[in-house]
Amino acid sequence: MRYDDWGWTRYVPVAERRRKALRELEKLRKQGKVITPVILEGRTIARTFWGKAWCTNLESYSDYANRLPRGRTYVRNGSVVNLELTPGLICAHVSGSSLYEVRLKVTPVAKTRWNSLRADCAGTIDSLVELLMGRLSQGVMERICRQGQGLFPAPTEIKLSCSCPDSAGMCKHIAATLYGVGARLDQHPELLFLLRGVDEKELIASAGKDTLLSSQAPSSGKILGGEDLSALFGLDMAEQAESVPIASKPARKTAAVNRPAPRKAVVKKAAKKATKKAAARKQPRKPK
Repeated sequence: MRYDDWGWTRYVPVAERRRKALRELEKLRKQGKVITPVILEGRTIARTFWGKAWCTNLESYSDYANRLPRGRTYVRNGSVVNLELTPGLICAHVSGSSLYEVRLKVTPVAKTRWNSLRADCAGTIDSLVELLMGRLSQGVMERICRQGQGLFPAPTEIKLSCSCPDSAGMCKHIAATLYGVGARLDQHPELLFLLRGVDEKELIASAGKDTLLSSQAPSSGKILGGEDLSALFGLDMAEQAESVPIASKPARKTAAVNRPAPRKAVVKKAAKKATKKAAARKQPRKPK
């Protein structure tokens, strides 16, 4: 570390710091480490819903107020040269007088809070794409981002650590890292759920769950018995309806019923034959 004649740390231009940081990162890259820098377009840190919501939550805490402005400057000039988000952990390399390593441990979302959030959002989120794009109703998104009860961590849920000599709880390198997270969520909002140790698909799975028909059999108290239905529903029911049996399966027809009707000629012939027999019986028998 270089000092001027007055004992202060010598100012190092941003371009020189970045060149030095890139040399250090190249060493890490040769060791097989994947490097993912935070690159902004212009001076805007976050442009989408999730990135803006993260930064807004960050700036709402007075604990961070003093160091945040320097952090914005650092992330805008490209000093966050590497940033990784994994479950419960934010790791970064920030270019300063040296290349500093930042490690932020984030407490996973409590199960009770996550279950409460899921219950409040049940039936309102039916598309994972709309959730990640932040295109849901304002009420739903406000519930997910609610301070202390949503997905964004409070200062008490983040343990800060930086390799720089600054003794402050939050140095400018940590502030730059936190703003870098907002920029990263612009491109990959699902990383917020990964960081907090929850599965965003569970919000979709619980949508409409309460509207499904129950597969369980009804309790005995919910089954209609032999009550007076006309009194129960306030209807005038015909008395004969009580004696009408429930329609059952029709009996199989016999072969005789299914026989075709005899022709007229056959009937006439049978009648003529019967007449002859009757006449023959009436005639007296001849003696032997």
